[in-house]
Amino acid sequence: MDMELREPAIAYGKQKFSIEEYLAMEETAVEKHEYYRGEIFAMSGAKVPHNRIAGNVYAILHQRLKGSNCRPYHSDQRIHIESNTLFTYPDISVVCGEDITLNNDNWNILNPIVIFEILSPSTKNYDRGEKFMLYRDIPTLREYILVDSEHVHIEAFRLNVTHRWELEEYNSLEDQLPIKAINETIPVSEIYDGVKIPEL
Repeated sequence: MDMELREPAIAYGKQKFSIEEYLAMEETAVEKHEYYRGEIFAMSGAKVPHNRIAGNVYAILHQRLKGSNCRPYHSDQRIHIESNTLFTYPDISVVCGEDITLNNDNWNILNPIVIFEILSPSTKNYDRGEKFMLYRDIPTLREYILVDSEHVHIEAFRLNVTHRWELEEYNSLEDQLPIKAINETIPVSEIYDGVKIPEL
């Protein structure tokens, strides 16, 4: 999600919240919020290039994965990482097999295999750094893909056979982006379709 971390949402009356309090507030909230270790963070809206890229990726994956046991979710789908408490809304997540949710609540998915985040100037350092560290605690995650919304630039982190994360980068509209966890390859030109931004 194109997200800007702000101060914890102290307008709620206190600075630390339980997971149960956060989930109850999020059910009625107009805006989406992240939760991490008792703190709640507001999430900002996104610019047009970000939304077009996210829409392209979701549409491609939705079409490609029809009839398989994998399915994409867009940014309304909340993901939870039990080991570090994070609740967040990735731009695109892919789940294969059964959707496993927190206490079978049908809200908070625990088992994405691929996550896409669309980068913006205000979020790219967080998405590349701390957020990636938190995402690595997801036992099922195999690929983390960052798509720049200002330039044609994609960073694909993949978990190799020795359980180390490897990075490959794609900087041209002529490139093909392999998503190995779901055995698909997407032309970079389709990801940036309709978005006027320069190549690196």
